[in-house]
Amino acid sequence: MDLELALKMPFGKAVSFFRGKLNIPTEKWDDLWKDQHAKGFMVAGANRADLLADFRQAVDKAISEGTTLADFRKDFDRIVARYGWSYNGSRNWRSGVIYRTNIRTAYQAGRWQQLTDPDLLKLKPYLEYHHGDSLNPRPLHLAWDGLTLPADDPWWRTHYPPNGWGCKCSVFAAGDRDLARAGKSGPDQAPSMEIDPATGAPEGIDPGWDYNVGQAAGKSRRILDDNLQNALHRLGRE
Repeated sequence: MDLELALKMPFGKAVSFFRGKLNIPTEKWDDLWKDQHAKGFMVAGANRADLLADFRQAVDKAISEGTTLADFRKDFDRIVARYGWSYNGSRNWRSGVIYRTNIRTAYQAGRWQQLTDPDLLKLKPYLEYHHGDSLNPRPLHLAWDGLTLPADDPWWRTHYPPNGWGCKCSVFAAGDRDLARAGKSGPDQAPSMEIDPATGAPEGIDPGWDYNVGQAAGKSRRILDDNLQNALHRLGRE
């Protein structure tokens, strides 16, 4: 199934992942960092509890009902008008970022649960990276297309998609027969991981995206402790 089509269909594991998050009012996009996004829901600059709650409801509807970006934009416009919210960027760009980021991370978190199910791993113990169909592909994401590694390879801790803003890459389960069809006698060797000195993230990964959203979903909410204190402070200023 085409990934973009799949993202528009209700997916129980994705819904459960999203509904397990706590609302965290924030000022900036990086107030939550890396795996904290798996436990906290935020919209950069939405620092009021009621504003953020309305955005959460709109995103939940998009994930649980499979509503389109056009439908989400209607909710976005209504919320912005209701609160007189001032945001950065154009309306289409900002609403698209909120919609796509939340849907893709929720989908990939649920997908990780499927891919690492013990019964499936007995049959298909490898994961295969698939580059998303993009008009402007990231060179390294394209280079990773077809890369097949054991599901427990450390490479997936930092390179499980999405690997950046707008990343459409995905991962599929693979077994020995899949390797044979690809002309491989065994799994590939993980690429060397070079850190981009300008970002502090592995090359090819956007800053803050070098984590596995599926693995992070299994962590405790305690990773949000510092952010909860900051959120309470912000709410106290309302």
